[in-house]
Amino acid sequence: MEKTYWVQVEGIPSDRALNLLAGGIDLKDGRTKPAKVRRLDQSPALWPREPPLAMHRESNSQWINITIKEGKNRQIRRMLASIDHPVLRLVRHRIGDWHLTGLLPGEYKKITVNLPRNIANKR
Repeated sequence: MEKTYWVQVEGIPSDRALNLLAGGIDLKDGRTKPAKVRRLDQSPALWPREPPLAMHRESNSQWINITIKEGKNRQIRRMLASIDHPVLRLVRHRIGDWHLTGLLPGEYKKITVNLPRNIANKR
């Protein structure tokens, strides 16, 4: 299933760096599948970070939206470190059709989860 993250990275990744992520990155445990990557025009509405970032790090950062179809250990962090843009903050906001849209920090909603047919048939 696709997993989508809001990621605050140190520095401002170039178009070339984002294209590398989109095409797949070579990590020690193999090449990642291609990712969907785009810059966010503004930071997502999230709860305050604890501990807060130093002002100079906050001002020299970029938020990106990245979607992957696999889940290697610490994959997002390792992918971004490999293009020299370490992760400052990482929030998974969507898994498949389930998302955090409309929920405020600390809120929750109960949903009935049925596995998609292509996953349920593999079991």
